[in-house]
Amino acid sequence: MTSHACFFRLFFCFLLLTCLQPEGAAQRKNKPIEVLIVDGYSNHDWQQTTRLIKWMLEETGRFEVAVSTAPTDTTAYSWAPDFSRYAVVIQNTNNIHNGKLRWPRAAEVKLEEYIRNGGGLYVLHSANNAFAHWEAYNKMIGMGWRPRSYGYALEIDSAQKVQRIPPGEGQGTGHGDRFDALVQILTPHPINKGFPQTWKTANTEVYHFPRGSAENLTVLSYAFDSSATQRKWPLEWVVQYGKGRVYNSSMGHLWAGEKFPVSYRCIGFQTTVIRATEWLATGKVTYPVPKNFPTKSSTSLRNEADYKEGDL
Repeated sequence: MTSHACFFRLFFCFLLLTCLQPEGAAQRKNKPIEVLIVDGYSNHDWQQTTRLIKWMLEETGRFEVAVSTAPTDTTAYSWAPDFSRYAVVIQNTNNIHNGKLRWPRAAEVKLEEYIRNGGGLYVLHSANNAFAHWEAYNKMIGMGWRPRSYGYALEIDSAQKVQRIPPGEGQGTGHGDRFDALVQILTPHPINKGFPQTWKTANTEVYHFPRGSAENLTVLSYAFDSSATQRKWPLEWVVQYGKGRVYNSSMGHLWAGEKFPVSYRCIGFQTTVIRATEWLATGKVTYPVPKNFPTKSSTSLRNEADYKEGDL
């Protein structure tokens, strides 16, 4: 083969690979993000919560959501999902009403390893009430619903600085009545990029004195607790745990007897769920902020008819 023929053959192969690469890259880019919701018990309506979160994510076309239901039989030690199959785990179990309900230790270890090695964890509302016995979980979530004696509580002062309240000072974690809380962005982040600096979310619980180790933690937003303490408390925060990312928030309350409540119809909450899940999976956010996102003066809600439970 002449040198010219060899050159042209190599050049043709280069062109062929160049033409094929964008299509392959597009296929990889368009592949849905794999998400696992873990549920099974809570003092909240965990069944409906799971259905609604699954619907919110899959409606975008960007996610494929599986569900694993933890057993209430504490002798069923064989339950231990393969978290490594998923880019994000959404934790929707809460044992605050029954401390005997726990994940099998094998499942706890798997989640610890998964997050430490780079996985993403979304701690959904009352999931930060759960598993006070589990030391690694306490560190993963950063802060949760804990007694006055446990860990540091974080508060936002008048200068928008985070203040640490030591164990034994102040109160244990609690909340007042639900209200339309004003979300105040404290730290710019891919999740809230493009959000108004202040926006109103519907019928939300603001936890006062959230407590924990508060290590490797960044407060993203806070709200003034007008229903109880008249003080400013973190509403969303992220935690770095090993190589993994954790998102934690008190938004997302859904109580027994409610059906697709305004807290879940809130376009701000739905957008945050989607963008936080994408960030946990990829470290980036590409989902756009919708034009009808809430403002400082008003909430913005999806229509009740937008969600049809029978579709899932």
